[in-house]
Amino acid sequence: MKKLVISLTTRDNDYQQEQANSAQTTAARLGLDIELLYAENDAVLQSQQLLKAIQASPESRPSGIIFEPVGGTAMPQVARAAAAAGIGWVVLNREVEYLSDLRANFKTPLFSITSDHEEIGRIQGKQIGALLPKGGSILLLQGPAESLAAKQRASGLIEAKPADVQVKSIKANWTEASAHKSVSSWLKLSTSQHSVLDAVAAQDDSMALGARRAFQEIHDSAQRDRWLAIPFLGIDGMPKTGQADVRRGLLAATIIVPTNTGTGIELLARALNSGMNPPEKTLTTAQSFPCIEELARKGAQKARGAAAH
Repeated sequence: MKKLVISLTTRDNDYQQEQANSAQTTAARLGLDIELLYAENDAVLQSQQLLKAIQASPESRPSGIIFEPVGGTAMPQVARAAAAAGIGWVVLNREVEYLSDLRANFKTPLFSITSDHEEIGRIQGKQIGALLPKGGSILLLQGPAESLAAKQRASGLIEAKPADVQVKSIKANWTEASAHKSVSSWLKLSTSQHSVLDAVAAQDDSMALGARRAFQEIHDSAQRDRWLAIPFLGIDGMPKTGQADVRRGLLAATIIVPTNTGTGIELLARALNSGMNPPEKTLTTAQSFPCIEELARKGAQKARGAAAH
C-alpha cells in the first residue's frame, strides 16, 4: 500500500478541516495509507516535518507529499530533496515557479493544484460592489503578510471593487481566534471609534466570524447594533460552515473554493502508477455564494430602504 504525507497549514480553520476530510475519504476509496500533518501556521515547523518524512529510512519514506505551504515560499529546497529521493511532490493553493525546473530534471510526479486567488479577490470585489451600490468604506481582514494567496486576493479585490469603495486593511492568520484578536485590538484605537464602515470583507469565513464576534462584544448596544447590521463577507464556502452561515444570516456572502487534497491524491496516485506526470498546474474554479445578481438585488433593496428613511 502506497503511503502519502498530507501537510496542512492548521487544524483551526474550516477549509483546512474539509481538506483533511477530503484527503481521508479519497485515500480510503483508493486504498492508500496517508499521514496527516498540521504545521500550526508555522513555516519552520512545516519544513522540519516534511524533511523528517523525506529523510526517513527507505521502507518508511512516503511515495508522495501533498502540502499547502504556510510561508511565503513553497519550500524549493525541500521540494528538490523530495524529488531527489524519488518522492512525488504536490503543492496546493500556491503557484510555484520552481516546478518547471524540477520537472525537467526529475522523473517523479511534481505539480500544483490551486484556485486563482486573484480571481477569488475579484469575485469578492464584485460582491462588495453589488452590496454597496452607492459606494462606501469596508474593513478588509487580510491573511498574513507573507501569504501569496492573501496578497493575490487583496489585489484582485482592489482591481474589481467600485472606485467609490474605500478600503481599510488589518491582518490576521486564517483563524477565527486571530481575527477576533486583530479586530478587538483595532476597536480599541481611537481612530476606529470614528470609522464609518459599510461592510467587513474577510479573506476566509473563519476570519469573518472572528471579526463578527469582536463586534458582538462591544458594550455600547447602539454602537454594537450598528456594526452588526453591516454585511460580513468571507471566502471558502464550505457546505457545513460558510454556506450554512450565509443561510443563517451571519454572513452576507462567501465564495465557494473547492478543496483540492482529494484531487491531488487522485492525480498523484495515477501518476505514481502510470509514470505519467500530470500537467504542471491545475486550476480549480471558485464561485460566489449567493450569486452576484442576488446580492445586487439585496443591495438595491437596502439602498432603497435607506433612502426612504
